[in-house]
Amino acid sequence: MNDKVTVPEPAGAKCTAPENAEEGFLAPAALAKNLQSVLTDLTALHLVGKQAHWNIVGSNFRDLHLNLDEVVDIARASSDDIAERMRALHATPDGRPAVVAEQSSLPEFPQGEVLTHDAIDLMTAAIERTVGTMRTVHDEVDEADPTSADILHGIIEKLEQQAWFISAETRTPRQH
Repeated sequence: MNDKVTVPEPAGAKCTAPENAEEGFLAPAALAKNLQSVLTDLTALHLVGKQAHWNIVGSNFRDLHLNLDEVVDIARASSDDIAERMRALHATPDGRPAVVAEQSSLPEFPQGEVLTHDAIDLMTAAIERTVGTMRTVHDEVDEADPTSADILHGIIEKLEQQAWFISAETRTPRQH
């Protein structure tokens, strides 16, 4: 098994020249780079969610198993929204596996079976890291393209809700 990821060159988003009769807003390089970071983490979140979905064991298996599919669906649909937004702005998204593996900010998810309680913490961390990427790039994205920032708002809302749903499983009430 190869323990090393080889990232193809070039890797990451790049801007394209308008073709044919296309006109309109062209993503500046910084906007394309920021959206690429979001795309990379959303793609990785989809994969991490499926890895957890397939390998969790333990108490409350079924509820978490189903909830993980909700996270996967949000990550998958949102990555498509971001990639298509990039294309609309004449930027080229890069979702190749080697690029995602090398550029994602998400923590590594363990191989093999994972207890549901451990998976809850791992998935919450992965969701929060993905949201963290969006929050980190948000102001620059908003300055360059408020429409793209609006897309981020919707994704953040959905993922933060999922982090709450999942993490509530192992929380205990605060003592007043």
